[in-house]
Amino acid sequence: MAGPVNHLAGIGMTSPRTRARMVDRLREQGIRSPLVLDAMANVPRHLFLEEGLQHRAYEDTPLPIGEGQTISSPYTVAQSCELASRGRPLEIVLEIGGGCGYQAAVLARLARKVVSIERIARLVGRARRTLRELRVNNVLVRNADGSLGYPAGAPYDAIVVAAAMPYIPDALKAQLKPGGRLVAPVGSGDVQTMMVIEAREKGYTEREVEAVRFVPLLPGVA
Repeated sequence: MAGPVNHLAGIGMTSPRTRARMVDRLREQGIRSPLVLDAMANVPRHLFLEEGLQHRAYEDTPLPIGEGQTISSPYTVAQSCELASRGRPLEIVLEIGGGCGYQAAVLARLARKVVSIERIARLVGRARRTLRELRVNNVLVRNADGSLGYPAGAPYDAIVVAAAMPYIPDALKAQLKPGGRLVAPVGSGDVQTMMVIEAREKGYTEREVEAVRFVPLLPGVA
């Protein structure tokens, strides 16, 4: 798992104290996992944003990261990570729709290894630079089409999808270990639902969590 990232901690609206208030808010919103809360407290979200937006980093809102993409709200990231991990350490996790690298950095504190797939090359370069600056060395960021997962790294303890899919492809489910979980927003337009799919010995179980709104997952690379 990744080590502490207390350097480059920030000041004022990007300070550890501000981040601690964000964690308090996450508890109030129902996040219970100590591992997830600790990860959220220790990953400096502001460093994944452009300088002009860093003062808003710990608000509970998605923010633009360029290329028509957004960084998910802290609650969305924490919820996805909690649903995927069930509060337990993981071995290997696949993230689809890595964006600027923030969620991968959080997952890196929950898992031995994270494979993060992002289709937009500029965001890949930016994520790699920020993760390197923070000395997060257990995340592999790949510029690839993640719409069907990443079979080369399978099987996974968890798969976290950070963009909306119209449905969950069987090819993606098949990359889970037995007992593994896939967390993804499913739907199109304004009608999306956060889903949790769990691999069983025979087949899969599915559970709806709540209504959400994500950018769509697009095929190909850019």
